[in-house]
Amino acid sequence: MAYMPYSTTTAQDQPDTLRVKRDEAARQRLRRFAYLLDSAIPLPGGYRVGIDGTIGLIPGVGDLAGAALSSYIIAEAHRLGTPSVVLLRMLLNVLVESAVGVVPVVGDLFDFAWKANLRNVRLLEKHIEQPRRIRRQSRWILVGVAVTVVAVAVAVMALILWLLSLLLSAF
Repeated sequence: MAYMPYSTTTAQDQPDTLRVKRDEAARQRLRRFAYLLDSAIPLPGGYRVGIDGTIGLIPGVGDLAGAALSSYIIAEAHRLGTPSVVLLRMLLNVLVESAVGVVPVVGDLFDFAWKANLRNVRLLEKHIEQPRRIRRQSRWILVGVAVTVVAVAVAVMALILWLLSLLLSAF
């Protein structure tokens, strides 16, 4: 079966050697893309930033555009067969970078340092090397985040109720 770039065949239909070559080529593209997004621009002092952090400096649309570019890595990881729990962890990396990036100045500095795209490509590479370990690790991280979100929500609700009770007792 000849390789056709826009073929309707799935990865499972192709011979293993062809699929392995295509997957390795995709991983190489992702490495280069993540480097461009997170580390392609050298700064004095040896630190590097990428176009993701640079476009994040544009108020309003910069962080949204950066998240859209970052989603390509997640989409390709999905195409490569990465399990949902690892994809969710990758999405979490992008969400953290995007959410904190919204804060003026501090968020931009965080965006330059967090480098979600390089993190996600490393996570994909680690998953390919040690799939069980990375799936288990990702599952625990996501459980930890969920527990933290619920705990913060409960604490905020308790604080609101306490403040309301103080307010009502004043009358």
